[in-house]
Amino acid sequence: MADPAPRIRFAMEADVPLLLGFIRDLADYEKLVHLVEADEDRLRRTLFGDIPRAEALIAEMDGRPAGFALFFHSYSTFLAKPGLYLEDLYVSPEYRGQGLGKALLKRLAALAVERDCGRFEWSVLDWNEDAIGFYRALGARPVEGWTVYRVDGAALTALAEGGKDIS
Repeated sequence: MADPAPRIRFAMEADVPLLLGFIRDLADYEKLVHLVEADEDRLRRTLFGDIPRAEALIAEMDGRPAGFALFFHSYSTFLAKPGLYLEDLYVSPEYRGQGLGKALLKRLAALAVERDCGRFEWSVLDWNEDAIGFYRALGARPVEGWTVYRVDGAALTALAEGGKDIS
């Protein structure tokens, strides 16, 4: 009889196609699939190349891939410690409600403690009430008073080349 408990393992280079599939599924769920530029080569290079920029965990149920978490280290100058930042968390619809999301977050929290991180954080879309409720039930709280800013695409290139005149 198969073990009903989820198994959490680190992703390996052979998992790149699986990870890309999960990323596309997550983007579809978030109604952001039009923003996905990732491909297998870029994932392979950035996750498993000479300087890995992030790590991933794979959740399996009954030996089958069921979800993933992709994360990287940040840094807090106030704490003078690294942090763990969760970029993506996704569980396939047929596996939801079986403890996989919680198992992934528990493993990430354990990694943060093992790696002497001062915090473990992530962002959530404002409309995703299910996720917000789930995170709150685990003890997570929104960071009041902070707004995420982003520079990307042409604005990133413009800033790198001298920025806009903001005088």
